Amino acid sequence: MNRPTTTRIFTRGSWPEAKRIADVLRLETVGGVIMLVAALLGLVWANSPWAPAYEALRDFEFGPESLHLRLSVGQWASDGLLAIFFFIAGLELKREFVAGDLRDPRRAAVPVAAAIGGVVVPALVYALINLGSPEAAAGWAIPTATDIAFALAVLAVIGRNLPAALRTFLLTLAVVDDLIAIVIIALFYTEQLSVVPLLLMLVPLALFTVLVQRRVRSWWLLLPLAAAAWALMHASGVHATVAGVLLGFAVPVIRRSAGEGPGLAEHFEHRWRPLSTGVAVPVFAFFAAGVAIGGFDGFVASLGDSVTTGIVAGLVVGKVVGITASTWLMARFTKATLDSDLAWVDVVGLAVLGGIGFTVSLLVGELAFGEGSTQYDDAKVAVLVGSLLAAVIATVILRARNRVYRRIHEEETRDVDQDGIPDVHQRPDAD
Repeated sequence: MNRPTTTRIFTRGSWPEAKRIADVLRLETVGGVIMLVAALLGLVWANSPWAPAYEALRDFEFGPESLHLRLSVGQWASDGLLAIFFFIAGLELKREFVAGDLRDPRRAAVPVAAAIGGVVVPALVYALINLGSPEAAAGWAIPTATDIAFALAVLAVIGRNLPAALRTFLLTLAVVDDLIAIVIIALFYTEQLSVVPLLLMLVPLALFTVLVQRRVRSWWLLLPLAAAAWALMHASGVHATVAGVLLGFAVPVIRRSAGEGPGLAEHFEHRWRPLSTGVAVPVFAFFAAGVAIGGFDGFVASLGDSVTTGIVAGLVVGKVVGITASTWLMARFTKATLDSDLAWVDVVGLAVLGGIGFTVSLLVGELAFGEGSTQYDDAKVAVLVGSLLAAVIATVILRARNRVYRRIHEEETRDVDQDGIPDVHQRPDAD
């Protein structure tokens, strides 16, 4: 008589998927380090005697006025370069749910639920703290985002032995988190919608879709169409990064035949991810993190503002409660159990790590309060402080479990290759 199989969460995925995830995480980790250096450089420069030069560079405008594209350098970074970041996010999300292990609804349910909880609870925490301030309430979405590159940069220092299943969970949670953030930006931070440019945007998007569905890779055809879709999305009033996600969703994941090489989504991801992690996000971080704190007194005054308090509480408390509670509820109602090697404290540690918000949080802060406003400066300080606190707390929790992670890591390195032959060089999470 067969006993019913108990569903386990945080178990290892298939070997090819684990290897692909490990490759992605390795590149994101490097990008995270570059991003942190760029953000630190921007912060130091903005608070140095040479701050006017930094502001002049950030506020310098160029571009055709007739196309509504005369933007400052900082706006080109947030509206233009981040479209590449969200294009990669669209590719990654589609790949995960079409060809990855998460195409199985049972495996996808937990990280998706955790991502939703990690968005809803921080937003509620922020809203409650700023209940009596209508102007501050506009920033409710700032603490909802998780920055995967920043989080992985922290992991590179404190959690090199973190099990592959937890790393995969963190990546998937962050990707779904980015998708929710894009929906929030499109729905709640579009002040004026111009219908004609929005409808016209569908033309280059449709042509781009037809070409990539036919497996066309010619950059001289695809790039102009992508640029046109981006420009028309920008002119419509919807944030232009939404175009990046839509273009990513258009790219096919599955290969037509087994012998034709990697799928087009994998090909584009391989080409564009280094540009995203090595250029687009660091440049944005350099300009977004450059807030003039005003010395110790200015820093203390900023911490006392309800915007700052709401964001820090949302990132440090809301994220932990939302991610952990959602994961526990999914396990409770589906009668799933944690993998035997892990405990709920590991989920808490990962949830704290999810409180590291940067790229999307700063973008939403700019949309909520406007570049140059006092509240936006407070939001920048709050994102930096909240992310730093989350990193420190996650370090304490995950380092305390390092002995367990090391044992799991040693077991994973004794994996076998596809022919069943033990080979430590085939391990998916090798550094």
